Amino acid sequence: MAAPSTSNRKVLGRLSLPERTFVADALRTETVGGVLLLVAAIAALVWANIPALHDSYESVSHFHFGPEALGLHLSVAHWAADGLLAVFFFVAGIELKRELVAGDLRDPKAAALPVAAALCGMAVPALVYTLTNLTGGGSLDGWAVPTATDIAFALAVLAVIGTSLPSALRAFLLTLAVVDDLFAILIIAVFFTERIDFAALGGAVVGLAVFWLLLRKGVRGWYVYVPLALVIWALMYNSGVHATIAGVAMGLMLRCTTGEGEAHSPGEHVEHLVRPLSAGLAVPLFALFSAGVAVSGSALGDVFTKPETLGVVLGLVVGKALGIFGGTWLTARFTRASLSDDLAWPDVFAVATLAGIGFTVSLLIGELAFDGDAVLTDEVKAAVLTGSLIAATLATVLLKLRNTRYRRLCENEERDDDLDGIPDIYEEDEPEYHLRMAEIHERKAAEHRRIAQEKAVARHGLAEVPGGAGEEDDGPA
Repeated sequence: MAAPSTSNRKVLGRLSLPERTFVADALRTETVGGVLLLVAAIAALVWANIPALHDSYESVSHFHFGPEALGLHLSVAHWAADGLLAVFFFVAGIELKRELVAGDLRDPKAAALPVAAALCGMAVPALVYTLTNLTGGGSLDGWAVPTATDIAFALAVLAVIGTSLPSALRAFLLTLAVVDDLFAILIIAVFFTERIDFAALGGAVVGLAVFWLLLRKGVRGWYVYVPLALVIWALMYNSGVHATIAGVAMGLMLRCTTGEGEAHSPGEHVEHLVRPLSAGLAVPLFALFSAGVAVSGSALGDVFTKPETLGVVLGLVVGKALGIFGGTWLTARFTRASLSDDLAWPDVFAVATLAGIGFTVSLLIGELAFDGDAVLTDEVKAAVLTGSLIAATLATVLLKLRNTRYRRLCENEERDDDLDGIPDIYEEDEPEYHLRMAEIHERKAAEHRRIAQEKAVARHGLAEVPGGAGEEDDGPA
């Protein structure tokens, strides 16, 4: 008796229509934010490297303000890293919650791929950094720097190079980055918390409990939640745990499933409101005050000679690509899944290379890892920028080689011949779709038959003109 056949699950197959719509909206905002992030990073480098402007950049970055009695008399750069990035991580928390309850991470089989890819995409860069520094005698403190992927910057690169990347690969990159953010948050919480003020931490936990209770009771109004969120953030900051953890915790508490009579869940509604603030203001301002490092020929040369900086570059460029591609291939291999018929493994490798763009979280971890050593911190930041630039360049070349194929896939995904607002590819199994298409083709056929009859009549009448129509000096027959 033959063994029952095992269903062959497709890796990176076509998204469902609701998931495709959500991903398209999310990526549209992230892409715009990524372009702003790119502009802010360039502005920071220009501001910090023009001699006449360098002092003003340092003065603004280190200008302190805020209530000292509350432990919040911070520099502008510090406010950007601990304050504005809390907004970024709040959105990341909502994204993660949505993926867990309504997205790809809800199904363990579907979740295995991005989770495995993200874990390998963080473990291999950390291993590359560690081996580089063990060999070169450098500091192991920066092992976590090359582990993070910056989704906004990666999508900005896609927008700039104009690649028509299929929605399945874009969704894979987005989900991968969400999981990546989760583990980056855990790394920050576990490895970069030196002291804990349990009184402040207890206060933050109480604040989070009140936040959760208000959500469950259905209390509405920004004037309730925004002041409460600021109190929670301030307590978390003073506890010694990185303040961005407060943002993640509050994001995870929002409900991301729709109730009766709801068009959108509260989480989706809040994310829709806050995401532009995160992508358009918070993250670019963080980049403006974090990416301003002195760049010179000797400084760039040092990036490839010092073990700490070389480990960051190799981790981002080599470790990320090998880790994500290897994790994806191993998952497909050992779960008896196969790649989507529309894609090839070089496509996965190109996206894995693109994930080597580490910026926002990498810069943050670099500041935390080498806190107290300003010179090495700036060198590591330069290494992050260099590695991200190399990864972006390699990914651009790889993606351009397949751009014609991607364009055909996107055109197929967008085709709507029956003009009902839903791409035809999602309706091909519905009888009603084919009946609508039959009616459209019948109308077109009737129109062509009418035109053909008119042309035939015109041609026949022209042939019967006595004496030959159009001839000069026509005479009687």
